[in-house]
Amino acid sequence: MNFILQVFLESWHLLLDASVYILLGMLVGGMLKVFLNASFVADHLGKGRFMSVIKAALFGIPIPLCSCGVLPAAASLKKQGANNGATTAFLISTPESGVDSIAITYALLDPFMTIARPVTAFISAVCAGITENLVHSQKEDDWKKVIDRSCPVDNCCDGTECDPAEHAAHHTFSEKISAGLKFAVKDLWGDLAGWFFIGLLLAGIITVMVPSELMTRYLGGGLLSMLAMLAVGVPMYICATASTPIAAALILKGVSPGAALVFLLVGPATNITSLSVLFGILGKRATAIYLVTVSALAVAAGLLLDKIYMAFGIEASAVAGQAGEVVPYWLQIIGATIVIGLSIGPIWHLIKKYVLGLGKAESPCEDTCCKPQKPVPVSDNDCKAPT
Repeated sequence: MNFILQVFLESWHLLLDASVYILLGMLVGGMLKVFLNASFVADHLGKGRFMSVIKAALFGIPIPLCSCGVLPAAASLKKQGANNGATTAFLISTPESGVDSIAITYALLDPFMTIARPVTAFISAVCAGITENLVHSQKEDDWKKVIDRSCPVDNCCDGTECDPAEHAAHHTFSEKISAGLKFAVKDLWGDLAGWFFIGLLLAGIITVMVPSELMTRYLGGGLLSMLAMLAVGVPMYICATASTPIAAALILKGVSPGAALVFLLVGPATNITSLSVLFGILGKRATAIYLVTVSALAVAAGLLLDKIYMAFGIEASAVAGQAGEVVPYWLQIIGATIVIGLSIGPIWHLIKKYVLGLGKAESPCEDTCCKPQKPVPVSDNDCKAPT
């Protein structure tokens, strides 16, 4: 009983540190959904071996999609005309980073890790994408696009049959904000909540059970530490948000920041299921380039990060979680209460599916992001701007 209480207390402390940053990440993610035009993204990911890859990697950094949600999004981009390199870059940078995971990384870890995570994701994505485009010669006919210009707010208009100017203005600013908040709460956090709390519990278990000496001895730094974390992270399914509290617990137990970075990068970007789907989307050569590039650059980045910490004389375990201390305790309590309240529904669906076996859970990953939504047919009058 005492062990269970200790685990919950450690998990609760991590939740307090992260809660306000989680809400901030959710808010930004919801706004990206309604204000970042999908057709604009797709328009820039077609022709060009280099710029299309760089743009795809940059587009993917802030978008809060896990390795499940990014697969249908990338398949859609591929269908709309994005080349293999751009699709590969998007597939790497998106699950490895995101506004939500960046915010939580800052809360639970430190500024160095907060910067290293998206920068390494970007470099990995660009290297893999350009390599794929150089290896794979794409024909000119392949640049043709069928862009989905449907309304990001409620799919009320396909953006093709009605005038583009009217289509852009037929929802008010407040309606867009409302739609963004709804997406953040229902779809985005609905997809992440269960896995995040699993990550919190695992972090609590690691903190209570695992001896610090064991972690320091075998994962305290060096190439073998990176390879060990690579072996753990590659087959595992864990989203960027859920992997962060686990990484924080590992660092507090003595794992080197470089080894933790390897876990943060390969855990969200690779797993057995996503690799099998990638094989169908991109083919075996592109999948091999994807896996080798992500793994090699994660290890290289981990080794470099350890040297940076040593050069500045920084002890990662001493600075981890300091950003969370900036937030007043009363605000942490409010944030944690809101996060728990928003998580009850998604967690209950996971329990119904995996524990009680009561049928398919209504997960956004299964019902929303993994299945492209078709625009709802409307009349011409529905596309008129409000007076």
